[in-house]
Amino acid sequence: MASNLHALPDSPCIGVCSTLFDEICKGCGRTAGEVANWVFMTDDEKRAVWERIQREGTAMRFQYDKL
Repeated sequence: MASNLHALPDSPCIGVCSTLFDEICKGCGRTAGEVANWVFMTDDEKRAVWERIQREGTAMRFQYDKL
């Protein structure tokens, strides 16, 4: 994961929103709370979310990267 948060897109959102019976969006890998509060989060908080969703690797955002 890039250590420079500003080298990443503004958010993990890929415009494919789906939570299907759980708290995690299938498109970006964020929780509903993370999506709702993204604009209020500090750079460190955002970086932690980016690192977690990349480590989990289940969000569609990262499935496309593997193609």
